[in-house]
Amino acid sequence: MTTQRISTSNLKKIALTGYFSLLIYMPLWLLVLSPSKSLNTVTTLVMFTLPLLFPLKGMLQGNPFTYAWSNFIVLIYFLHSLTTLWVVPEDTLWASLELLFATTMFLGATYYAKYRGQELGLSIRKKKDTDSTS
Repeated sequence: MTTQRISTSNLKKIALTGYFSLLIYMPLWLLVLSPSKSLNTVTTLVMFTLPLLFPLKGMLQGNPFTYAWSNFIVLIYFLHSLTTLWVVPEDTLWASLELLFATTMFLGATYYAKYRGQELGLSIRKKKDTDSTS
């Protein structure tokens, strides 16, 4: 029995869909749909949009290393969405969308980095010495 896995190009599309959804959605939500009374525009943009700009170039280029470390950034959005779901019940819909986009990016980026890295022969594991004497 053979198993098929989704192609790396499709995984890249999934990751980029989640990524660009977050990039567009976060300022839209926090500045237009449900503006915060405690954060001003500049603070909102710096806190919720700027971190997403760091991996932009590497993600567009398809660099598996960038996809791997971008997951550290997406954890900010997981945390924000889950906290908002818990603390601000009137923003449940908006926080759920953020969680959906963050999950999409996380899963796509994780598997793209893994499978594209394998295609390129990249590894984080140390190679075993074949003629070691112990």
